[in-house]
Amino acid sequence: MLRNRVRELRAREDYSQTDLGELIGVTRQTIGLIEKKDYQPSVTLALKMAEVFEIPVEEIFWLEGGDD
Repeated sequence: MLRNRVRELRAREDYSQTDLGELIGVTRQTIGLIEKKDYQPSVTLALKMAEVFEIPVEEIFWLEGGDD
């Protein structure tokens, strides 16, 4: 399962879901789905988030458990 720290990082930067969505070119709803782990972002989207948060993508997203 793909895990993430998007909500935590977004809160640390004081971004709303709308703010982050605008920065990376997606809707607020997409950010919400990513945070709830109901949507797996593309590599491009993950890299855009890493750029916004100024950290490696591996510090935002990682695989946990099983052979997903």
